[in-house]
Amino acid sequence: MTTIQYVVATALSLFVFVALANVVVDLYARGVVRAAVDEAARAGAAVDTSSVDCERRARDVLANLLAGAAGRSVRVSCREVGGAMQARARVTLAAWVPGVPSWSFTVTGAVVKEHTP
Repeated sequence: MTTIQYVVATALSLFVFVALANVVVDLYARGVVRAAVDEAARAGAAVDTSSVDCERRARDVLANLLAGAAGRSVRVSCREVGGAMQARARVTLAAWVPGVPSWSFTVTGAVVKEHTP
């Protein structure tokens, strides 16, 4: 009888540990995406840059800080809107535990575009 209780308690504690580790990794990924969007908008706001430079900078930051499946789930787009460079990332982070839903979110950053005097 004690063995069955021990196995169930161990399985439950492992489930909780994996779920908490998944939350920590997802929060890290959200921070990386936020940093990538901010860096991309700043890179695209310079006088002689375009949305291509913005997207390239976002991909560089993501490649350095968020590799693997989480990094591949990020879609970044940049465009100039009203005199500002706007970078947007759409992310869907898959859950590690079956039955737990994926986490989807969008992060947007904008920086006023520089102009020549």
